Amino acid sequence: MTDYTSFDVAHLGNVELFTPKFDESLFFFRDLLAMRVVAEEGDSVYLRTWDEYELYTIKLTAKKDAAGVGRTNVRASSQEALERRVAAIEQTGLGSGWTDGEVGTGPTYLFRDPDGHELGIYYETERYVAGEDDRPALKNQASMFPGRGVNARRLDHINFLGKDVEANGAFLRDALGMRESERIRLDNGKFAAWWFHFGLKSYDIVYSDDWTKHGNRLHHIAFAPDTREDILKAADIFLENGIHIESGPHKHAINQTFFLYVWEPGGNRIEFANAGARLLLDPDQPVVEWSEEERKKGQAWGMKTIESFHTHGTPVV
Repeated sequence: MTDYTSFDVAHLGNVELFTPKFDESLFFFRDLLAMRVVAEEGDSVYLRTWDEYELYTIKLTAKKDAAGVGRTNVRASSQEALERRVAAIEQTGLGSGWTDGEVGTGPTYLFRDPDGHELGIYYETERYVAGEDDRPALKNQASMFPGRGVNARRLDHINFLGKDVEANGAFLRDALGMRESERIRLDNGKFAAWWFHFGLKSYDIVYSDDWTKHGNRLHHIAFAPDTREDILKAADIFLENGIHIESGPHKHAINQTFFLYVWEPGGNRIEFANAGARLLLDPDQPVVEWSEEERKKGQAWGMKTIESFHTHGTPVV
């Protein structure tokens, strides 16, 4: 039985994104989000958000035919926790084995969820050391506040599309020791979406129903700026730079995050969300379940969920 008062996984580590428009996508992350390029290897660049303590946040990889998600890595809270999680993953039969880490991360155990999304878990990591050009005034920051663009502070969460929300969610719970926070139950009894968290945040990984039943697709990744005003300003920045704004700024009913959704030039959906998100301090926090009728009411302030939010994912099918 999982002990939900502690977590073997500390946080979401990093995510690989595929893009068929590499230069345009690089401009989006590097220039508009104020992320720093820390390494380049082959067809990939590694970028970090300004207050990321590890070396990188996003691995951006050129892919000619389609956008989408590559490997998503999570960091274990200790070497012992890593070993426990690897043992649990192997019991599911979905483990792939060990590989060397990438750009500052140590040995990584690879596995897949029931839907086919590639995942990895590691513990050893290298902390980012700021240089003369990005040394912060405050020593408890990883690097200088960039003061330009969206100023994305950290990676917040990832939302996968899944053929079977229940199977994928149960896998997260059992293999990684994640805890549920909220879910949507349809009138037919199935889950339309399921939110999970590693620690005190209200969610880190989400599964949403993939209406295409294609498998192994991305709904979105989310970055956290500091305030609602940052998200409002981000909308103006994207407007000026021809970035497709899909939905928001607005407030979610589920988990109460203030949000903005855009499509980066390669086609991947990117969210900016943070301000107002709940912290789950109660170790016995009950799961919040929403009905199909309740979700028809839309977001917190009444805006209806737009159609493309249910149909668009990457790769596009």
